[in-house]
Amino acid sequence: MPNNKPVALVTGGSRGIGRGICQALGAEGFRVLVNYNSNLEAAEETCQMIQAAGGEAISCQADISHAEHRDLLLDFCMEHLGRLDLLVNNAGIAPPTRYDLLEMPPESFDLVVGTNLKAPFFLTQAAARLMIKQLEEKIIPSATIINVSSISAYAVSTNRGEYCISKAGVSMATALFAVELAKYGIRVYEIRPGIIETDMTAGVKKKYDKLIAEGFSPIKRWGKPEDIGKAVAALARGDLPFSTGEVINVDGGFHLRYF
Repeated sequence: MPNNKPVALVTGGSRGIGRGICQALGAEGFRVLVNYNSNLEAAEETCQMIQAAGGEAISCQADISHAEHRDLLLDFCMEHLGRLDLLVNNAGIAPPTRYDLLEMPPESFDLVVGTNLKAPFFLTQAAARLMIKQLEEKIIPSATIINVSSISAYAVSTNRGEYCISKAGVSMATALFAVELAKYGIRVYEIRPGIIETDMTAGVKKKYDKLIAEGFSPIKRWGKPEDIGKAVAALARGDLPFSTGEVINVDGGFHLRYF
């Protein structure tokens, strides 16, 4: 692919929220690197959807919870796309089992926090170093990092405490990198989704259908992956040039805590 267009790397981009983000960025003119861990078919489908709409996309398998895979992913990006303008840390997992807080084993904590917090933290660290070098060499005109967290960063769920802790950590990581990277002109943002309709939430659809109908949020509908994609696209375009470390709530107004 020619390297005159900006490049976006989206982790966990093969389905759900990640797919919505990839499609929105493809429509914005980014060449999209769709990172996936295990579902090649879904990743290729996402690429095909972007290409069918006139965009450019390529996929790369990497489990970003492993340091060597993070290096592989960035090396792949530079080898095949020649630059990196935007990193979207979207990949994440829910606890395989929902344990009561007093029963949660260390293994579950390590798995979820390692995947949802440690992995994007160190991928951001490596990507930021790469972006700084590219900015200094005038390979790219600007750079942006976007972290996808969750309303669970502040809304307590005691039967998935490790998930809440991981997302709260993502929020602090966003603030830390926003301050550290501002001097280089790299803006860092957090997108905080609410209840989004994906295959990951299919198992709790009835529960949230009822909660939404009863006033869970002022906007009484499920969020869609494209809702997150539109928010990411606005930040990727540079629509908030005098903001960094900002939290963009895409949650139907849940954060307003109204009554």
